[in-house]
Amino acid sequence: MSGISTHVLDIAQGRPAAGVAVTLAIRDGDGWTELGTRRTDAHGRAGDLLPPRAQRPGTYRLRFEIGDYFAARGVAAFYPWVEIVCTLSDEPHYHVPLLVSPFGYTTYRGS
Repeated sequence: MSGISTHVLDIAQGRPAAGVAVTLAIRDGDGWTELGTRRTDAHGRAGDLLPPRAQRPGTYRLRFEIGDYFAARGVAAFYPWVEIVCTLSDEPHYHVPLLVSPFGYTTYRGS
């Protein structure tokens, strides 16, 4: 696997969600091992979330700190964070977009 990337869009404002902290972890027995944290850029994107040393099939978790993102904009949010858990095989790349608003979110496997 060469990587995991994400793209966060603020659908309430109709723009990318810049500055969202995203943490990637892999399932390790009964717990999780954190692999790294990035912030989305001005375009709402965070690439290369999966370091080369961790390129293996498994169950991964992306945690998005959307409560902090909305709080920084003076907006109360219902969800303090969003966690997406997915099982990845040995395909070359995974893109996991997240669309957020203060009171909802959706995700899908992107390309």
